[in-house]
Amino acid sequence: MTDAELKQLKDNLWHSADVLRAGAHLAANKYGQPILGLIFLRYADILFKQHKDEIEAEYNKFKGGRMEKSIKEIAIEKCGFFLPECAYYDYINDAPDDANKATIVKKAMEAIEDENPKMLGVLPKEVYAQLVPEEEPELLSNIVRIFKDIPENCTVDIFGEIYEYFLGNFALAEGKDGGTFYTPATVVRYMVEVLNPEPGDKKFLDPACGSGGMFVQAARYMHNHNASESEQMKFRCYGVEKEPDTVKLAKMNLLSVFYRLSKVILGYIIAEPLIAI
Repeated sequence: MTDAELKQLKDNLWHSADVLRAGAHLAANKYGQPILGLIFLRYADILFKQHKDEIEAEYNKFKGGRMEKSIKEIAIEKCGFFLPECAYYDYINDAPDDANKATIVKKAMEAIEDENPKMLGVLPKEVYAQLVPEEEPELLSNIVRIFKDIPENCTVDIFGEIYEYFLGNFALAEGKDGGTFYTPATVVRYMVEVLNPEPGDKKFLDPACGSGGMFVQAARYMHNHNASESEQMKFRCYGVEKEPDTVKLAKMNLLSVFYRLSKVILGYIIAEPLIAI
C-alpha cells in the first residue's frame, strides 16, 4: 500500500465513522473507546487469519504425538494471541443489524480476554450498547462494516498508523482535554530521535504515558536501527497513567504493536504492564 493509498484509507475510515457519530449525536469522548476497540478487533482478526494455515499445519503435523500442542498454544507462539471463533470479524459483521449486535461484540471482547490473560481488563465491553440507540439500532452494524473495508493483507505498521490516526483525531475533537491522552506522533518521534537509543538493554519510563505513543515510536526506532542480531536493542517499557480509561487505550495500542512485533518481527521488545495510580 502506497502512502497516498494509506492516507486515503485513513481519511475514508475516519470520515465514515465520524458521520455516523454525528448522526447518533455522540460526543467524541464517548465514541473513541468503542471505535478503537473495533479497530483492534479487526486487526486481531486479520493477523490471526494470516497465520491460520500455518497454525493448523503445525497442529496437524504433531497431532497424536509427544510434541502435540493445542491450536491455542500454537497460535500464541505464531502471532501472540488466540482468537476464538465468536470474535471473528465476519461472524460479528454477518450478525443481524439490530441492538443484539452490541451483545455480540461484548461477548467477543470477553472471549478474547478469557483466552488471552494478558488482555484481561483491557478491551472495551460495556460501551457498545451506546452505539445502538433506539432510533437507529443498526448504527453499530454500520460502523462494523466500515472497518471491514480494511484490506485483509494489512500489515501491523498499517494498523498502527490507522490506530494512531484515530487517536490523534479523537484528541483534536476533544480540544485541550485531548492532550491528556495523546501527544502528536511527530513530537514523540523527535523525542525518540533525540534520545537516540543504542544497542543493549534499555528501560523506558514515561511518567505520564497517556496512550503509549512513546513506547510505540521507540519500538519503531529500534526496529529501523538494528544493524544485526548481535546489535539488537532490547527494552522494557514502564508507564504511569492516572486515568483508567487511558490505561486501556495505551494497552490496546501496545498490544496492537508489541504482540506482533515482539513475537515475529523484532523478537526482543518486552512490554510491561502499565500502572494506574
